[in-house]
Amino acid sequence: MPAPKKKLKDLVILVKGGGEMATGVAHRLARSGFRVGVTEIPESLAVRREVAFSEAIFEGQKEVEGLVAKCVSSREGILHAWEEGRVPIFVDPECSIRATLNPDVVIDAILAKRNTGTRIVDAPLVIGVGPGFRAGQDVHLVIETNRGHRLGKVIEVGEADPDTGIPGEISGYTWERVLRAPASGRFRGRKRIGDRVEAGEVAGEVDGVPVEAKIAGVLRGILRDGLWVQEQMKVGDVDPRGVREHCFTISEKARAIAGGVLEAILMRYNR
Repeated sequence: MPAPKKKLKDLVILVKGGGEMATGVAHRLARSGFRVGVTEIPESLAVRREVAFSEAIFEGQKEVEGLVAKCVSSREGILHAWEEGRVPIFVDPECSIRATLNPDVVIDAILAKRNTGTRIVDAPLVIGVGPGFRAGQDVHLVIETNRGHRLGKVIEVGEADPDTGIPGEISGYTWERVLRAPASGRFRGRKRIGDRVEAGEVAGEVDGVPVEAKIAGVLRGILRDGLWVQEQMKVGDVDPRGVREHCFTISEKARAIAGGVLEAILMRYNR
């Protein structure tokens, strides 16, 4: 006799990564009624920190659009967070909690542009977000992250579009939107998320070397103070549209990707 079908509300989902896109995924799944846990590295390099659950690693908890992520350190902490209606997030770079939590779904939303260790055998359903995964080989399904016609598409065979190294276009700007470290060292911000910046204005520094904005807009994201960065690493993000409220809400791109992940889960478990 086949095993009874698992109810959607009983599914356990692990999201690897606590940055903006991973948070968008975890947020939608949790609001849809799933039990979601998030794994992260000790010093997250998330830039859009106002919409990143990874901030809970530093602050203890982080609220994004009404949903709170809580930093925990044990399986019991995860269960307690779920009872409270919160999203547990825990420092676990190797995703070792998988061995004891036995998730039904593992979602690699680290967005490293490559596979950093996720395997198709990690769970009954394994989803890779963005380039670096091949559906049917590394993972069961892949979600497209490239802006354009296929954004959020569930890929059942093949891979997402390759990484071009060029950020998606907003108001005619691509690479100009991104603030990058001019040298290796410790980063310090001079501006805060939501602040207005002008072209040429200093938004931060790396060991005293200034990080200047290339365009005018609002500072949608900036790295946490004190983190070590490598030269040319992304440390900030300027939105030329200039709408301050956008800095504190999940982006349209993250929502589209989250919708694709939700579709992928329902394709597997709602049949």
